[in-house]
Formats: sequence, C-alpha cells, structure tokens
Amino acid sequence: MEPEKNGVGSGGAGRQCPGEQLSHGDPEHSVQSPGPRGREMSFPQAPAGELAALSLACREIGTIIRSLGCCPSEGELHDLIAEVEEEEPTGYIRYEKFLPVMTEVLLERRYRPIPEDILLRAFEVLDPAKRGFLTKEELIKYMTEEGEPFSQEEMEEMLSAAIDPESNAIHYKDYITMMVIDDN
Repeated sequence: MEPEKNGVGSGGAGRQCPGEQLSHGDPEHSVQSPGPRGREMSFPQAPAGELAALSLACREIGTIIRSLGCCPSEGELHDLIAEVEEEEPTGYIRYEKFLPVMTEVLLERRYRPIPEDILLRAFEVLDPAKRGFLTKEELIKYMTEEGEPFSQEEMEEMLSAAIDPESNAIHYKDYITMMVIDDN
C-alpha cells in the first residue's frame, strides 16, 4: 500500500500506520509502550528532524485514543480534534500539536471507561425481562435510534464482537467482561 504524500497511511485495520514509512520497521526508530490489558504496543518514532513533518489523519484519532485505553464519546472526540486541528481544517493534525494534548489527557486520566457495574445496569435496563441477553434486532434498534447513535461501521464492528453466532443474541454479561479494561 502506498503512503499518502504527507507521511500518513490511509488508515484502517491492516493498513499502514501513521508515520510508518518514517521508521521503515526499524526498531531503532520505534517506541515500545504498554498498551491496554498489558499488551506491548509499538509506536513508530520519527527521527527528531522529521517530527515536525509528521501528521495524523483526523479519521484515525479516535482509533489512536481508544488504543491508549481512553473511551471518549463522539462529542468529546470531536472537541479534542477541534482543539488540535489547524484553523483551516485539512483532515490532518500535526503530531507535534497532538502529542502534548494527548499527554495531558493520559496524565489526567480523562475519558476513563465506564465501570463494569454501571455497564451491567445499563444493559439490564434494556432487558426488562431479565433474560441475560438482547437479540441482534434489539441491540441494533437501541444503538442506532437511542442516545448518541452508532454509525453503520461502528454498529457492524460491535455486532461482530458482541453477537453469539449460534443464538444470534448478545449475552451482555460475557460481552461486558470482554469489553472492560483492567486498570491494574
């Protein structure tokens, strides 16, 4: 896959990461960092002189932030992007502008995930019969018509992770256990 002109890959799963062509997979130019659930994550690091030229695609900022264990709402994510975006939006954010803001977010522990017990109570509200599951149709209805609606892409991603293929339902206690990030 060819990188875009400004040093950013086209994003998405299985595609080139922002800044990847700068490090060329060279361990000397990457940074190891503990990721969610204790997994090690490797972040490409540009040589000092090239850092100013590194940009991140705005569409990838949510993925980057969530991979660091933060769970902002779509509104909070848009506010964060607006904070670091140029006056004339280009669809890209300069890394040197993003880094201090993201560092502050992490140090302040902003956008922490919702605790497991609160998630369970939310699912139980959607399941008044206390069956312990929601059907695929119920889940789609709630996630697209109520509150802050999921996009089609977000809905498909959630369904692929949450729905039990045998029963075509989400057993929410199992799903919550899978979703929750352990802070220890």
